[in-house]
Amino acid sequence: MPKPSLLRLLLFCFVAAVHGLILFCWVISIEPSLNDPEPPLSVMKLVDVQEETPPPPPPKPPESPPPAVENAVETIAENMTVVEEVPEEQTLAEPGTITAPVPAPEPETYLAQNKISKVPVFSEGAIKKVLTYPPIAQRSGIEGSVILELFIDREGVVQRVIILKETPAGRGFGEAAAKAFRNQRCTPAESNGVPVAVRYRYPVRFTLTSP
Repeated sequence: MPKPSLLRLLLFCFVAAVHGLILFCWVISIEPSLNDPEPPLSVMKLVDVQEETPPPPPPKPPESPPPAVENAVETIAENMTVVEEVPEEQTLAEPGTITAPVPAPEPETYLAQNKISKVPVFSEGAIKKVLTYPPIAQRSGIEGSVILELFIDREGVVQRVIILKETPAGRGFGEAAAKAFRNQRCTPAESNGVPVAVRYRYPVRFTLTSP
């Protein structure tokens, strides 16, 4: 049986060995943590953010004050030319008078022949003075007849002539009769005692007299 002193020595050595093993394991676990790289400093992040911020815009130049209103009005007044316009009515009329536009004349309304109570009357002597027998028909001994439609205004003036019928045709009778009645004057037609414009049919006969 071992002695008590030897037993205590063995127990002390065992305890010391256990403590040494624990201390060795602790040192080994600390060394990897010391060798790990340090994380980047937050100061570097702040520097990067400041570098990416755009520079402030340059200050605007001071605006020139707007021109005075009085100077602008004076400039416009210098460039203006005063022209006194007189209304057309005042230039054409005397002071104190009122002018009105002249109304356009109404178109003449020609009544039909059956709507009048008195036919127009021509002077046969005046018609014979201007009526010419067609030379070709006269040399050939041909007689003819023409029916004209006369547009006679209320003053008794023939304004228009239409050849309705010519017998024989192509011998010049129609044109000779129409030429004699153009612009002729007559006693105007009447309707209930009032002169009126009328469309009036007038026959003309061309005859040869024996020598």
